[in-house]
Amino acid sequence: MLKRYFPILEWGRSYNRDVLTSDLMAAVIVTIMLIPQSLAYALLAGLPPVVGLYASILPLMLYAVFGTSRTLAVGPVAVISLMTASAAGAVAGQGTAEYLEAAITLAFLSGVMLAILGLLRAGFLANLLSHPVISGFITASGILIATSQIKHIVGVKAGGDNWPEMIGALASVIGDINPTTIAIGIPAMMFLFWVRKGAKPALQSLGMPARAADMTAKAGPVVAVALSIMAVIFFDLEAAGVAITGSIPQGLPPFAVPSTDLALIEQLWVPALLISIIGFVESVSVAQTLAAKRRQRISPDQELIGLGASNIASAFSGGYPVTGGFARSAVNFDAGAQTPAAGAFTAVGIALATLFLTPLLYSLPIATLAATIIVAVLSLVDLRTPQRLWHYSKADFAAHAATIAITLLAGVELGVIAGVIVGLLLYLWRASRPHAAIVGRVPETEHFRNVDRHKVFTVPHILSIRIDEALTYLNARWLEEYVLEQVADRPAVRHVILMCSAVNEVDASGLESLEAINHRLGDAKVGLHLSEVKGPVMDRLKRSHFIDELNGQVYLSQSKAFDSLVADDGTPPEPHDQYLARGLI
Repeated sequence: MLKRYFPILEWGRSYNRDVLTSDLMAAVIVTIMLIPQSLAYALLAGLPPVVGLYASILPLMLYAVFGTSRTLAVGPVAVISLMTASAAGAVAGQGTAEYLEAAITLAFLSGVMLAILGLLRAGFLANLLSHPVISGFITASGILIATSQIKHIVGVKAGGDNWPEMIGALASVIGDINPTTIAIGIPAMMFLFWVRKGAKPALQSLGMPARAADMTAKAGPVVAVALSIMAVIFFDLEAAGVAITGSIPQGLPPFAVPSTDLALIEQLWVPALLISIIGFVESVSVAQTLAAKRRQRISPDQELIGLGASNIASAFSGGYPVTGGFARSAVNFDAGAQTPAAGAFTAVGIALATLFLTPLLYSLPIATLAATIIVAVLSLVDLRTPQRLWHYSKADFAAHAATIAITLLAGVELGVIAGVIVGLLLYLWRASRPHAAIVGRVPETEHFRNVDRHKVFTVPHILSIRIDEALTYLNARWLEEYVLEQVADRPAVRHVILMCSAVNEVDASGLESLEAINHRLGDAKVGLHLSEVKGPVMDRLKRSHFIDELNGQVYLSQSKAFDSLVADDGTPPEPHDQYLARGLI
């Protein structure tokens, strides 16, 4: 029981010097990457930069105790930062104590929700968000985030909660653009784009080993930070209007207390729930992907508890909502992290940075942090998925497109809600119109296939229908109408066989429709038969009066049903298209 809730007891028993060395090396690399990221994402969330550092210390410690992924790196991420800004901005103005309190309360509420869901083993709830919805939301969020940071790149003040507002605000202040800020922001962004693709090959061409070149390239943001700080100091760019981070508090995170104001909690619980679900889906997807590469496994329910503990820790240390990030986790994995202890060592590195390095960040340009965010989030924008979905599934494309459109036009919270609603409505629509096929026997086999897809044998007096869905209240009436319509179109039919090999459940409404079909066919002197009924379904049917009242038989296989009923009038099976040509079917 203890190992289940405290995975550290499992991997901690085999911890040794070799694992320690690997974890420490990974921690150094991730710490270098995480410092500028944490500052940038706090800026995106509308919070003081140091809050991003606070959110990267205790949460990592707690995840090391409760998390099941060996390589997941927890901390501030772009999408959750955007959602935090949206939620906190709805109750307070940025830069105020109330805004920070709202962000801290969001972390606490999110943590409590995640922990409760984990204890209830409710990880399956994340399945409410389909892949097209998640993909659409992340793409739209990436566009929103990148657009929101343009103001810092060009040195203007512009707001907006959705894409049209952001574009309009930028257009209205285009005359206020600061050329000096652009001279910092654009080169920083171009350098970071180059680092992502070109730094590793360039370093390899200089003779550096591939692994070392890759790890060195990951430190590109730190180089951009250092160079831009030196440029601000050397050329006195602050006097030219370049915005800088200014004084960043030095020291370990303070003890913070989430708000107990019920009115505030009432305003924040829905955004906190959305943050929890989005954060969990993103985190568990990353964790499962990385675990599979090493043939490891994670527990989604325990991950809920681990993320919940991390967010509660973030709240009490003055941070804001956190989750597992893909980029950091991938770097952690590639750097050789073996256990969650790598995250704890990273937390120590961030703590040391808050103690000793924050004075060095005084002259850090906001434009550099904005460039870091833009380069990071543009990799989230996937413009190929809509095309693939259009060709594969129009319904999934509709959910994807609706999520993107509503997120861009109405904001992140409504975008998620709309995506879930559209996805559920499309699912209900598909479930209410299940696939059913008229089947015939494949020559010289016992297999039965769709008459419209295969060359099969049938007889005019037998109608075989394969049902490919569970029979529930959503589709029971549709099946009733379908069967009776097919029988009405075939006057020669005297037997109907429902092939139930794909029916996993028959609920009360489905049973009622089967009874109605049985009675209607009985009145028309047509027998109703079932074949290949699964055991659990048959057990439930036997608990009703349906089997006793069935005017036909229940057969173990479709082949036996067909053979038995063919002898009813001696008509030999012939190719289906021949009967069709003669107008018998």
